[in-house]
Amino acid sequence: MPINKILPSRRAKAAIAAVVAACVGGYATLSGQPVADDVLLASTALVRPWEGRELRAYKDIVGVVTICDGDTENVRMGMVETPAGCDARLQRRITKDFKPSLQKCIANYDAKPLSWRAMMISLSYNVGTRAACNSRAAAFGNAGKYYDSCIAATAFNRAGGKMIAGLVKRREMGDASRIGEAELCVSGLG
Repeated sequence: MPINKILPSRRAKAAIAAVVAACVGGYATLSGQPVADDVLLASTALVRPWEGRELRAYKDIVGVVTICDGDTENVRMGMVETPAGCDARLQRRITKDFKPSLQKCIANYDAKPLSWRAMMISLSYNVGTRAACNSRAAAFGNAGKYYDSCIAATAFNRAGGKMIAGLVKRREMGDASRIGEAELCVSGLG
């Protein structure tokens, strides 16, 4: 159960509307590459703001070597990336690794609500596809219970076995400058 009350917000609805307006036929371009609406919404409203961009490799809160916007694939200490390289890494990881895994584990994934798909991409990017696909959030999504799914995803608020205030904010209602995953999720539901 979430710690805070989960409510739709104007800022989340505005982010969803901006992506819908930018996407023609469900696609837009980002870093010169076509991206689907859910990838664009997850990238711009959730992943980038919450992961934070670091151009030099570092160890994250649990000691995993990370670069750019939380990317851990093929990263080693001492690596340096450019902003354009970080953009490309993020889009490649989401479109090649995370979204396809969700499409496999969630029936009719592409027909689900945009805000819910963006939340699931962000969750998967942060906790891994196995955890996201085996979660109650995925089970509720498969059953068409999107609000319950948005709430269930808030359970992923721990790192290294400890509740992390930043993860509570990310999963729930965000903070003054960032939209929370559940906030965005419920803001796009009927």
